[in-house]
Amino acid sequence: MSMLAIPRRNCAHWDWNSETMKPRITITYCTQCQWLLRAGWLAQELLSTFADELGEVALRPGTGGIFNVECDGVLVWERKRDDGFPQAAELKQRIRDLISPDRSLGHSDRRKSE
Repeated sequence: MSMLAIPRRNCAHWDWNSETMKPRITITYCTQCQWLLRAGWLAQELLSTFADELGEVALRPGTGGIFNVECDGVLVWERKRDDGFPQAAELKQRIRDLISPDRSLGHSDRRKSE
């Protein structure tokens, strides 16, 4: 298969092993605020939890207090809109709801009463 023939979907990552597109997570963090470690930690959490479902997690430097998490271009978390930084469990739930809604997150999942 030629590189030009590969279908692209919203910057998703092509998985050569299964020949399917997998979601791409982008975490944009403020370099002025020194939020790289927080972004890296959340990236590690997402990669550990969704090892088979994600194609890629990218860290994108920004400025002006930005801290956004996107999944294939869909804004999942915005620090200013969502009043702060995401807890790992809540971010995992939001990502799961987009990429694999029927998947259980075990102890990180929502309480059954919600």
